[in-house]
Amino acid sequence: MRYALITGATGGIGSKIAEKLASEGWNLYIHYHKKRKKAEWLKEKLKGTDCILVQADLSASGGTKELLSQVTHPVSLLILASGTAPYGLITDLSEIEIDQQIQLHMTSPFLLSRGVVPGMVKEKKGAIIAVTSIWGEAGAACEVLYSMVKGGQNTFVKALAKELAPSGIRVNAVSPGAVETSMLDMFTKEDLKAIAEDIPAGRLGKPEEIADAVSFLASDKASYINGHILSVNGGWR
Repeated sequence: MRYALITGATGGIGSKIAEKLASEGWNLYIHYHKKRKKAEWLKEKLKGTDCILVQADLSASGGTKELLSQVTHPVSLLILASGTAPYGLITDLSEIEIDQQIQLHMTSPFLLSRGVVPGMVKEKKGAIIAVTSIWGEAGAACEVLYSMVKGGQNTFVKALAKELAPSGIRVNAVSPGAVETSMLDMFTKEDLKAIAEDIPAGRLGKPEEIADAVSFLASDKASYINGHILSVNGGWR
């Protein structure tokens, strides 16, 4: 039996990744922080798949240790999909917010990967996929902190891929543009319309489209793709 661990599985993108992988025969560790009801709803929806709920705050020190202590099966696929995006000028952000973002997007992915890699190396196979962001590639005003940590994730992916490739393990990322999730709730309808008009495809992305990209990178069809940042953004930026 093969197991995938999805962090942030109750988010707009994470939940669609869970649904996609379940449809492909994966058993799942569904990670959540506060959204217990959403996690239970997702588990019920994926009835027939072995879904194990795991809770941890990955923005806090010790969160990864708490999460890994709940994982009792070898993990063949790690999906790093946890994320929040504070919006504001660099001078508006508190040191607490800075520390939390670095812990959530950089330290925790590093520690989680370190935790599952030995099992993958033993089996000489496995995959790690991070859901990063267009701003990790291009940068964005008023999202400087988010751009920084997502850029760090992209570099982490490229470096770890080189380190683990000899062991048969692939490390890649999907870099979404503007996607229809709660992360865009801070914007007005007029703002979202303007963003859509700025995208060559003429619309926002759908969570299912990101899940499809993750599914592809996790599959044998991507067996020779390693250290790649797959941009899924409708031609934006």
